[in-house]
Amino acid sequence: MESVIGCIWDEFSKPVKGYIKKRVDNEEDAEDILQEVFIKINNNLKNLEDEKKIHAWIYTIARNAITDYYRKNSKRPQLIELDENISDNSPVELTANLEIAACLKGMINNLPEKYKEAILLSEFEKLSQKEMSEKLGMSISGVKSRVQRGRKMLKEMLLGCCQFEFDSLGHVIDYEHKEKNCRFCKKKDV
Repeated sequence: MESVIGCIWDEFSKPVKGYIKKRVDNEEDAEDILQEVFIKINNNLKNLEDEKKIHAWIYTIARNAITDYYRKNSKRPQLIELDENISDNSPVELTANLEIAACLKGMINNLPEKYKEAILLSEFEKLSQKEMSEKLGMSISGVKSRVQRGRKMLKEMLLGCCQFEFDSLGHVIDYEHKEKNCRFCKKKDV
């Protein structure tokens, strides 16, 4: 078992430390978190069911350790902006926000077409209600209603899929799938 942990340390210690340092300013705290991560890996490696998921599993442990650090120190983590260029195969820079964004893509695609179109136009193309009204040939109140219904559907899908943890400002700082496999997310059982 020790040789396995040694191999994991050799492969992951440097990138995991970089991941932590991007989120924690203090060098000593980052080193402490790294040590906590590898203690958790050592203590829980026997519970890893699918060795193919070790990469995501390790970064989930790191993300949770960072969240615990901020909780213990009553510090708020900096929120990470969504990066549309991150693919499923990129190095795991998957924060809660990025993972949820990936799920949202599947959820938006599962909306009825008229609500999907309204969400895409208002949230991603940033069209005003007036511009949407002209584009869709609808009244402004009809557009407003459609966007609100689409948002409500997305919220219900999100809350049905995951349990969320929020900071004092209402920003998502962590989440957990309610079921083993999310029907909307590409990433399963992380």
